[in-house]
Amino acid sequence: MSEPSNRPRRSGPGLGELRRRARRLSLQALYQWQMAKAPINEIEAEFIVDNDMSKVDKSYFRELLNGVVVQVQEIDELLEPLLDRSLKDMDPIELALIRMGCFELKERIDVPYKVAINEHVELAKKFGGTDGHKFVNGILDKLAGKFRQIEISAAKSSG
Repeated sequence: MSEPSNRPRRSGPGLGELRRRARRLSLQALYQWQMAKAPINEIEAEFIVDNDMSKVDKSYFRELLNGVVVQVQEIDELLEPLLDRSLKDMDPIELALIRMGCFELKERIDVPYKVAINEHVELAKKFGGTDGHKFVNGILDKLAGKFRQIEISAAKSSG
């Protein structure tokens, strides 16, 4: 007979899954904000009421959503030189994803750059156009080079 484990049992989704869900809801909320031009606090309240936030990293959802909105002008200025089209000509899903990815790469250094890029590429595959994920990946990769050079260099030297 084996000894019982003293490790706490995990119940429910882990942090990675909670944040994945937060990114997905943030994408949907940012899309709505871009399209409807409604106040972000109204959109945020609507999403919190309409979704089961017990399965979402609620603070991460709020940080992504509000962080992008507060920094949208700065983010767009960082994006424009990297784009092959104007911001107004971009697919709204891809624009929301790239803005979120830029914010996450810039502000959330606790999230590995590969994770940040991959999460947004996966959302682009699910919600974006046919090859939108390739575009999102290319732009976020360039932004990672700008914001995460030390992390990228460390990964290359250890790998």
